[in-house]
Amino acid sequence: MAKETWKNYKENKSFKPPPLKGIRVLEACTILLGPAGPAFLGAMGAEVIKCELPPRGDTVRQMAPFGHFFRDQAPAAVHINTNKYWLGLDLHKPEAQKIFCELAAKSDIVEDNMRPGTMEKWNIGYRQLKEINPGIIYIAKNGFGQWGQYAEENRPSNDGAAQALSGYAWMSSFPSRPPLKSRLYVCDTYGALMGELAVLAALHFRSRTGKGQFIELSQTENIMRTMSWIWPYQQITGKVARPTGNRDVSICPADTFRCADDAFVAIAAPAPAEFKGLCTAMGKPELAEDPRFKDHVTRLEEKNATAILKIIADWVRTRKPEEVEDLAENYGFAASRVYTSKDVVEDAHFRDRGFMTKIDDPFLGPYDEYEFPVMMSQSPPKVKWSVRAVGFDNEYVMKHFLDTSEDDIKKLYQCGALGKWADVQGCRPPPNWDGKAGVLMAKD
Repeated sequence: MAKETWKNYKENKSFKPPPLKGIRVLEACTILLGPAGPAFLGAMGAEVIKCELPPRGDTVRQMAPFGHFFRDQAPAAVHINTNKYWLGLDLHKPEAQKIFCELAAKSDIVEDNMRPGTMEKWNIGYRQLKEINPGIIYIAKNGFGQWGQYAEENRPSNDGAAQALSGYAWMSSFPSRPPLKSRLYVCDTYGALMGELAVLAALHFRSRTGKGQFIELSQTENIMRTMSWIWPYQQITGKVARPTGNRDVSICPADTFRCADDAFVAIAAPAPAEFKGLCTAMGKPELAEDPRFKDHVTRLEEKNATAILKIIADWVRTRKPEEVEDLAENYGFAASRVYTSKDVVEDAHFRDRGFMTKIDDPFLGPYDEYEFPVMMSQSPPKVKWSVRAVGFDNEYVMKHFLDTSEDDIKKLYQCGALGKWADVQGCRPPPNWDGKAGVLMAKD
């Protein structure tokens, strides 16, 4: 059934309507937490207009790992800013604020991740915009929310700060080791997803009631929500949960083990049949009946868990990861080698399913990208293009969405309300850009 449902999915999805077609998003966001959410909606077919302060634009344009740019664009900016129109708008200026309000009047959603009070200072906060568009859905995203002690202190935040203050970095480490910050922007991405969940719920609420609403999101509180049993455990036992590295202390056995070739494999076998299969695969079927291990709750006791994990670790050290994976398939427990990023990129499985895909971007040229990681049989999401230079779509946005004349556009450039890119890596077009590729023409 599944195979038939998804037959030719990759080839046909461009011919099917996206789920959010007709929804318009106005974005005033920077770095990752803010821009990621509108990009998710853009993949779902929403029109996203990204406003940046010219000439340098979003700070993410300089987020180039080890200083490496991709065709003069920062890889982080390429990945986090798909399917958007790019408007260089200096929101410090009254003329630019007027443009923002005019766009908000024709939009469904406004998103920002400025510090509390910034948008209000620019006369484009929720209270001002709802007077123009009562049905607007406005989401404000930042490190600590719009109110409370940390918001009042006007604390800056980012992914690393959220990992630190939430306890996520501390819990991600190993016993007696320093905190371990994830190199992945997990707080940014998860926070963005939770924010868009609220936005979609607000869209549904508006479809029933006609009412827009204000949404606020704390990046730190959002990542705390992922921390599972930690807070209830402390409340129930009076003990503080401690870092345990790769070991899962709620499932036993579940850990990551070193193999004969110094690669690693992750193993989990909590259910009775799974644990019995693992013991049999190790050549020790009697362990499944050992009083220390025969039921899951008993295995979770510290001395018993330590004992069984040591037995498994000694066995895995004599095997290669592919041997463990084969035995897991045959005996019915979970085991997977730990992939490097190179392994992930080269794995044919992800390309065959269309998750790793090639984008033929007229501005950037062809490049490999992740697709939106959810398939929808009737209204598939899709990545169509990515980052543009600062202010790249100014004329298109002003003419197509606001019907602004050429003379008025010139005046907006002259007063500095509109602007374009600085001649700086990350802000400007690729070096081989012909001046035409990717330029959108407004409809007459």
